[in-house]
Amino acid sequence: MTATIVFDPLLPVWLIVALSGMVLAGMALALWRGLSGWALRALAGIVVLAALLGPVYQQEDREPLNDIVLLVEDESASQQLSDRAAQTASAADALAARLAARDNTEVRRIAVADGEDNTGTQLMSALSEAMAQEPRGRIAGAILLSDGRLHDLDRAPEMPAPLHLLHTGRESDWDRRLTIRNAPAFAILDEEVTMTLTIEDLGAAPAGLASVPIDVSVDGEAPQRFNVALGEEITLPVVLPHGGRNVLQFSTPAVPGELTDRNNTALVQINGVRDRLRVLLVSGEPHPGGRTWRNLLKSDSSVDLVHFTILRPPEKQDGAPVRELSLIAFPTRELFLEKIDDFDLIIFDRYKRRGILPSIYLDNVRNYVENGGAMLIAAGPDFASADSIYRTPIEAIVPGRPTARVLEEGFLPQVTDLGLRHPVTAGLQPEEGSEWGRWMRQIELTDTGGQVVMSGADARPLLILDRVGEGRVALLASDHAWLWHRGFEGGGPQLELLRRLAHWMMKEPELEEEALWAEATGQTMRIIRRSLSEDVGEVSIETPSGEVSALPLQEVSPGRHEVLYDGPEIGLYRLSNGDQSAVIGLGPAAPVEFEETIATADILMPLIDPTNGGAKALSDGIPRIRAVRTGRPAAGRDWIGITPRGAYETRSVTQLPLMPAWLVLLMASALILAGWLREGRQ
Repeated sequence: MTATIVFDPLLPVWLIVALSGMVLAGMALALWRGLSGWALRALAGIVVLAALLGPVYQQEDREPLNDIVLLVEDESASQQLSDRAAQTASAADALAARLAARDNTEVRRIAVADGEDNTGTQLMSALSEAMAQEPRGRIAGAILLSDGRLHDLDRAPEMPAPLHLLHTGRESDWDRRLTIRNAPAFAILDEEVTMTLTIEDLGAAPAGLASVPIDVSVDGEAPQRFNVALGEEITLPVVLPHGGRNVLQFSTPAVPGELTDRNNTALVQINGVRDRLRVLLVSGEPHPGGRTWRNLLKSDSSVDLVHFTILRPPEKQDGAPVRELSLIAFPTRELFLEKIDDFDLIIFDRYKRRGILPSIYLDNVRNYVENGGAMLIAAGPDFASADSIYRTPIEAIVPGRPTARVLEEGFLPQVTDLGLRHPVTAGLQPEEGSEWGRWMRQIELTDTGGQVVMSGADARPLLILDRVGEGRVALLASDHAWLWHRGFEGGGPQLELLRRLAHWMMKEPELEEEALWAEATGQTMRIIRRSLSEDVGEVSIETPSGEVSALPLQEVSPGRHEVLYDGPEIGLYRLSNGDQSAVIGLGPAAPVEFEETIATADILMPLIDPTNGGAKALSDGIPRIRAVRTGRPAAGRDWIGITPRGAYETRSVTQLPLMPAWLVLLMASALILAGWLREGRQ
């Protein structure tokens, strides 16, 4: 029980002050005039003024509340190094027992794990959330058990009591770290990518070492080893070997005595892209489809197009003087002998033999394809004639032989069963209840190899794809694809078909018909297998630690099989299925938890000092706990302090007026009457 006197004025305070002034003025006048009885009248005024202040005798029934001490335990990845986890657990149990043994003290234990999405140790966020759940007036202190490496210092709360850090680690701790900077997400093939890396020793590292080895591996292949200077920034030029995702792994061997080898390896995933795709388009004669090819290729900013249309064949004799012709000569030697290897794709659009390209040039085209080039033939009626380009040295690489028959009739192009699984034509079939527009001409072919992905009249081959040596060949047995572009009978996906066809021939990774890759989201990867086969079996997964498991792939759409896999650890995973293999890195390239591993109190000192708290190493022992007054130093050589808050809960309140109305009336009347009688005697 506590008792106090409180005031509940009956009038505004300013009015009571004004009345007090009037009473004082009357007293002064009475003294100046020498009037008798002034003291009694002044006492009556004071009684009235006191009554107007409303004095109340108040008694409270209070129940004391326990002080709260927050014990924050860092369980992040860096706290699992060496014996830090054991240090933290042992100290937390001991401190919790000592605090619980104190009178009027409660302990709140808060465990802090790794932050999501590689955000590191969110120690201050956890402390802020814990404080928000408790009355601020009851918090007597906070004790952090951590290595001092946190990543949310800007979220620190305002502390009403001492903040202490008991940090793990030992003075002899040291660690070797590999850091990669300025690694790009994309890079151009055949051009050097410059990355900057540093290998440095932190903490109490052994002295006298000048250089260390580093292993560089691409896509999980056998690594190459180099020696680099320790502690110096190294510039490393890298040339990507292929398009699509390239996984580069940099690592330095673990050394006995270092805290961890988790930061000895860095994974960098770079997407290789072509600078420019160089295409040579040779049109045998002007026709509506030629403009379609030109517009398609010119609309792609990544394509450099060289287009020649033969407007004046050698057999044309019209008597026009050469000096009056504005046509340029076809640079056959330059294009087909000297610079043919500079092109990624050669397109023959309704081209036929006219004596412009000698057989030796076409033989060079065949060699170009077999050595990794690509050729597309868009066949017109000339392909079925005696002057067909088929009847040249390129016959050996063309996947279809013309029968000399040209079908001049309307037909609906159809995607074959194989075409439903091939990335060039997969998903191009018309929606249910609709049809594509017809084409009006098709060259009859006898397929001699390759894959028929589209058919035309009477299921005859319309589009055949084939691989020849290291290169690729496509044969389109019609020159009426432009009808779709014009919207004839509703049109069709002409631009998308020709775009995919051109990019498949230029070996774009996303259009490979046999491919294995994975897409990562956090520690979960979606493994994707594209194949022309219906049954692809299981995918083998090798974890960074060498464990191997197999998962069955499920077909989710024609030619596409998938499975989800949760990676148990961060690092490089190897995938294999049949003759296909891939690598993928899970987790961040450089986990923030292992960027700095040496325990320190320096980061938290700007928060600890204003609260008069302290920072101590657990290796020196667990400090004692004392109670200290607010504003006093809360840490000593072997102790830390908490501030008792004296918080309480009021259960009931009793109030008794000190000057009830009847008493005020009686006292004021008696004093006024006594003053009047005093004056009467005078």
